Amino acid sequence: MAEQRTVTVAPPEEEEEEEEKKKKKNLDPELFSCLLQPAGADSDPQYVGIRRLLLHRKAESGVLRRRDWRCNGKGYVAYRNYIRRPRNWESLQIPSLHSTPGNSGRWIPPTSPLSLLYEVESWSSGRDLQSGNPASSRRNSFSSNVSDTDRPRHQGAEPAYSFVGMHCIFDQSKASVTVLKFGHMSSDLLAYGASDGTLTVCSVSEPPSIITHLNGHTKDVTDFDFSSNNQYIASSSMDKTVRVWEISKGLCIRVIYGVSSQLCIRFHPVNNNFLSVGNANKEITVFNFSTGRIINKTVFDSEVTSMDHDHTGHLIFCGDSLGCIYSVTMESHTGALSCSHRHRNGSRRNSPVTTVQYRSFSLLSRGPVLLTCTQDGNLSFFSVALEVQGYLTLRCSLKLTPRIHSIRASFCPMLSLEKGEYIVSGSEDSNVYFYDLTRPKHTCVNKLQGHRFPVMDVAWNYGENLLASSDFYGTVIVWKRSKTS
Repeated sequence: MAEQRTVTVAPPEEEEEEEEKKKKKNLDPELFSCLLQPAGADSDPQYVGIRRLLLHRKAESGVLRRRDWRCNGKGYVAYRNYIRRPRNWESLQIPSLHSTPGNSGRWIPPTSPLSLLYEVESWSSGRDLQSGNPASSRRNSFSSNVSDTDRPRHQGAEPAYSFVGMHCIFDQSKASVTVLKFGHMSSDLLAYGASDGTLTVCSVSEPPSIITHLNGHTKDVTDFDFSSNNQYIASSSMDKTVRVWEISKGLCIRVIYGVSSQLCIRFHPVNNNFLSVGNANKEITVFNFSTGRIINKTVFDSEVTSMDHDHTGHLIFCGDSLGCIYSVTMESHTGALSCSHRHRNGSRRNSPVTTVQYRSFSLLSRGPVLLTCTQDGNLSFFSVALEVQGYLTLRCSLKLTPRIHSIRASFCPMLSLEKGEYIVSGSEDSNVYFYDLTRPKHTCVNKLQGHRFPVMDVAWNYGENLLASSDFYGTVIVWKRSKTS
């Protein structure tokens, strides 16, 4: 029997549509620019020529951008990053730093192609140069925005703060990541809050992964803190609420409503049933974690923008929107508050305090110290007199470039064999900088390049081998520190 073959004939309407699509694909940009000429423009030949040239370039560039978008990123984040790239992108000869959908939270080997995509630019240390470590001996291919006084005399990172590459990247956030922290005494639990009200909890242990998304806030997450057992997170927001989350279930178990924006929050280090919150109503309020009821409050001169406890829990150090630093005593059993000392920042302008961080010991002061950072770029380092109810004495300070965004800083890990006082900070030129506050000149000892947008916050893990940084467009990078003898 002869084989029967079926031939499908397309209707004439579908053939016409296919022909039109082919014509559109092969449309000459010059013809396209002619078709877009406005009516009545023939009277001015010079205007017609200039407009035709501009439209020709616009049509061609649009086609190229869409093609690169499809080939490289295949997503909105990739297209957004591509169209925001600097004008001299190609002349810099730096690999395109597209977002990598599908690779969020994955471990990146130092020699993989993906590590070249997010290349770590770091001033290498002399020790790394001698050992011939290629990952640490990469050179910066373009000049940074650091002033000459911040540049080191030799292009070499301090041995204590050189990095071997990126451990992992989380880029699923669609909004600015304004605050991030590692868990209490944890080396692999990481959480970060964004300006769209979301909180994300991750694990950076291999393989890195996202544990849960905490959705509930309707506006920016301004701050959060882990409980001592890392089972709960308490978060503050611009939506005037404080929320308590149970991480294992990914649920909000309590909502505390306020009358103004809640700007900073901390668990009491000894009595985790106390929750201290600073707000835009010029108050610090102590809540009962179990019931959500107000235990005590105290009023200040301006909005309380940042805060931290000392290791004993008897003191709260807080900064306000006018640049003042307060030492507040707190009764660990009753939660009673009383303001002890007020220190005026050296800044001439009233600039909000973005960072207040306490550390129980420093080699420089041989005792407890406090780090503060203001939005106008003032980093201040204080020694703390615990016996005088937290009296602050300024030991050294550093003036950086004023910032538009609220960028935070952090102490660097304490090393017994290292002299100096090291600080790490984000910046609006998309770099992470390391400073030694004890140096009168050439304070910048290293920098990390990998972000493409302003770096908002930085945080160390408990093991001090990983540094996390977040930027204005939602990318979180976890950097791996090189081992030191």
